[in-house]
Amino acid sequence: MANQMNTLVEELKVKLIDILNLSDLTPADIDENAQLVGGEHGIDSIDVLEMVVMIEKDYGVKINNKEVGEKVFSTLTALARHIQDHSPGAAA
Repeated sequence: MANQMNTLVEELKVKLIDILNLSDLTPADIDENAQLVGGEHGIDSIDVLEMVVMIEKDYGVKINNKEVGEKVFSTLTALARHIQDHSPGAAA
C-alpha cells in the first residue's frame, strides 16, 4: 500500500509540473508534505481547477465541493491519499 502511494505521489509530481507549466522544477523539487495551494510554487485557484479536471480525467475521481478541495489540495500527500481512497475500484 505504501509503495502504491509513493508511486502515485511521484506520478502526480510529474503531472503537476506538466499541467501547471512548472518547467523550472523537477519532481524532486516538490515536497509532498509542503503546502500545495498558495505554497512556494505559486499554485492558485486557476491551477486547482486544472488539477481537478486532470484528476477526474486520469483517475476517475471527482472533487466537487470547496471543503473537500481545501483538504485534498492541502499537500500532495493528501491529494494522493484522496485519489487512492476514491478511485474506482478502491477498496471501500
